[in-house]
Amino acid sequence: MMRWLGRSDTGLFATRTLSGHLLRGAAAFALLYHAIAQQQAHPGWALVAGLGALVVLRGCPMCWTIGLVETVGARWRRGTPVNEP
Repeated sequence: MMRWLGRSDTGLFATRTLSGHLLRGAAAFALLYHAIAQQQAHPGWALVAGLGALVVLRGCPMCWTIGLVETVGARWRRGTPVNEP
């Protein structure tokens, strides 16, 4: 699991694998959805979910996007197809 989600040596926000990076994005999207949906009924849990999303994204959504570009760029420089680990 850490092989997928660990930080890459190539960039500040990059992940070692593209699938791991997309998995982090999906988890953050689910947490953000929960935070927005539950903000009226459970504001404390919504705040926790929002903070969890920031941790999973390693910053803001723009930071995640920069990491996606860095991850794809690193794979492209290595000559590895994007859809392979």
